[in-house]
Amino acid sequence: MSGKDARRPIPDPKACQRLADQMLSFAMRAGADGAEVLVRDGTELEVKVRLGEPELIKEAGSRALGLRVLKDHRAAVTYTSDFSSAAMERFAGESVELAALAEPDPTGDLPASDEMAREIPELDLWDENVLSVDVAEAIRRAKAGEAAALGFDKRVTNSEGAVFGRTVGAGAFATSAGFSGASRGTHVSLFVEPICDDAEGKKRNGSYWTSSRFVNALLDPQAVGLEAAKRTVAKLGSRKVPTCEAPVVFSPEAARGLLGQFAGVMSGGAVWRRSTYLAQREGTQVASALCEIVDDPLLRRGPASRPFDGEGLPSRTNVLVSGGVLRLFLCDVFAARKLGRRSTASASRGVGGGPHVSTSNLILRPGKTPAPDLEKIEHGLYVTELMGFGFNPVTGDYSQGAGGFWIEKGERAFPVSEITVSANFDDLWKTIDALGDDLDTRSSVQCPTIRVAKMTVAGT
Repeated sequence: MSGKDARRPIPDPKACQRLADQMLSFAMRAGADGAEVLVRDGTELEVKVRLGEPELIKEAGSRALGLRVLKDHRAAVTYTSDFSSAAMERFAGESVELAALAEPDPTGDLPASDEMAREIPELDLWDENVLSVDVAEAIRRAKAGEAAALGFDKRVTNSEGAVFGRTVGAGAFATSAGFSGASRGTHVSLFVEPICDDAEGKKRNGSYWTSSRFVNALLDPQAVGLEAAKRTVAKLGSRKVPTCEAPVVFSPEAARGLLGQFAGVMSGGAVWRRSTYLAQREGTQVASALCEIVDDPLLRRGPASRPFDGEGLPSRTNVLVSGGVLRLFLCDVFAARKLGRRSTASASRGVGGGPHVSTSNLILRPGKTPAPDLEKIEHGLYVTELMGFGFNPVTGDYSQGAGGFWIEKGERAFPVSEITVSANFDDLWKTIDALGDDLDTRSSVQCPTIRVAKMTVAGT
């Protein structure tokens, strides 16, 4: 069944906005001092193929409305999927009654009206062609990706499968503070994960994926499968290395995990909760002078672009780190008030919860050095994957499981596994001595290859 022929209508942002405005009207008539309404409507398709046969086909649609009402500085957050007028009016009244049971907190009041967005920028987040990707096409792409992986090398003996996903969605937000707007977006992806048998009987799995808002921007399925197989075969013969201190090069995919953890300690919410080692560091050096980190919700076709934030404030590009100096903390309205400043328009929210601080397209700007040149070191570690949790945001202590390749005389000598890399997180970011030119733009957290001058590598 193709998307265009589906019985369920295509998610319509204007219809979402009409519902949001209607619910806002009901909430105010029910006696709320203020209210926010979020409506989301979407469909998703997921197909998994394993060893050439479809193993999972999942297609679903969902619509929901989230309401936050305020009464005497008391807030209640509720949600519903019943969009009949009578049910919505009753729901609004019940939500206002629920707010009366909460403790008052003026910090949680709505943003000031002069903070609200006045225009909604066009960010090119919608691809009509995604609607034509039906189950048969999704299976074809997944099969092609997996077949390419299985056919790459006889040592590829098994597969965790190939998954193709397609998402189509629309949403609207309305607030009594003076904003009503809507947007829509599409997303498609293909993930392939083959398996090899190592000499000692261990299973080695690797993966590769492609992702975009536009179906024509996806990599060819065969290319995805071949790259996944190459990465898996390269892991054969992995071993530990003796514990030492050495330069560590992080691939863009591994570096993404480091940047995500760094963003967590640059949140205004973490500052007022006193749960970040950066709490008193604004305006000081927190990373190498090579580093510029931005959060850019206005990136055209960006994976996490948004024309306005979760409280109706106009999206803006925030520079978090420039020249290695911490410039600002990301804040929603609540965190900003706690810290005595203004929001950076960094609020996000779901239909079942209130606003909270979040990043959009978080980017560590690339350098000018060709990425392969970062491995031109006498010896060291090239990390392709990080696993487990080993970061204390209060102290900055960092230790995480890793896998990748040992480097000798500028060449990858052999694959390594079952090791850990550790350092103080503050030292890690300050001692980055090279950034590659290979920014990976596939996800909402984007990094190039990075090299840290020295870390502890723990193996045997």
